Amino acid sequence: MARPWKRNGDERLPEQPGHALVGVINMPAHTIGPARAIARRVLFALFALVVVVVVVYLDRDGYSDSNGDGVSLLDAFYYATVSLSTTGYGDISPSSDSARLVNVVLVTPLRVLFLIVLIGTTLEVLTEKSRQAFRVQKWRRQVRDHVVVIGFGTKGRSAVNALLAEEDLDPSQVVVVDTDRVSLDSASARGLITVHGSATRSDVLRVAGIQRARAVVVAPNRDDTAVLVTLTARELAPKARILASVREAENVHLLKQSGADQVVVSSETAGRLLGIATRTPRVVDMVEDLLTPETGLAIAERPVEEFEEGGSPRHLPDIVLGLVRGGVLYRVDAPEADSLERGDRLLYVRKVAVGEETVP
Repeated sequence: MARPWKRNGDERLPEQPGHALVGVINMPAHTIGPARAIARRVLFALFALVVVVVVVYLDRDGYSDSNGDGVSLLDAFYYATVSLSTTGYGDISPSSDSARLVNVVLVTPLRVLFLIVLIGTTLEVLTEKSRQAFRVQKWRRQVRDHVVVIGFGTKGRSAVNALLAEEDLDPSQVVVVDTDRVSLDSASARGLITVHGSATRSDVLRVAGIQRARAVVVAPNRDDTAVLVTLTARELAPKARILASVREAENVHLLKQSGADQVVVSSETAGRLLGIATRTPRVVDMVEDLLTPETGLAIAERPVEEFEEGGSPRHLPDIVLGLVRGGVLYRVDAPEADSLERGDRLLYVRKVAVGEETVP
């Protein structure tokens, strides 16, 4: 569980070092199986043992044996094992070659296994925390042009699915901000960067690197939260594209005034589809197909080719739905769309084969 942040330190959260943000920022870990993890530890222990043996044997004239017969290679192995295992020297010590061989071959491996079981978990936790601190610090220095997703509920997860499918975006370029640990664990399991905290606080958004983000998806469960988050995000990231979701259409103008570039009314959209489904259910199936980028049909965007300039989009082999000119969307039947110009972008229906990704 992450430690609670004191109120007087909230404003300075972005200034905290990497180790202080472990638990607030979570970097996805590359997990390995338990058998492989133990094998790696045993191999490291054997490597350390060999190094000590070589060092002791090369400098064997500097060591003395209680038997007075000098230090052999077997003596070097014996010395290394009792030293690395922190056993030390007692009043009983093996004096024959066979006893020392048993100590090297049998006793020490059992002792190493005991140490792994006893302190392996603690060491793993400490090591993972150090790795997380280093990765958090490195990520904060390098992150830019990423997408910040506020809220990882149903809408947030769907938005991430579309981002990863349509834009071929690397999961490490998506930062999820939420207060629910279960949702953050689900996002982290998919390889996403997560930040634990309320997105209504500017310091939490700064930790998510919103100042250098190219887009912000605002998808909380409440409309009033969406308005406050949008206001804060626009203040911190004046150049980022902000896309927000609300449940009620009457709140759209509030999101627009708060700085949202585009607002999606989730409840009305769902209700509209339900109403259409009562009369023409296949239309809803087609809309779902268009909105699912993995297979079937998908709505894509591409620039106008040079040989297409001056022509009509209705005469192209692609099924063109509209075009974007100067940041403004025109339907294909609008007068402005009669002739294509350089710099226009086409919105068209594209067929996606199984296993193929859409190209933005």
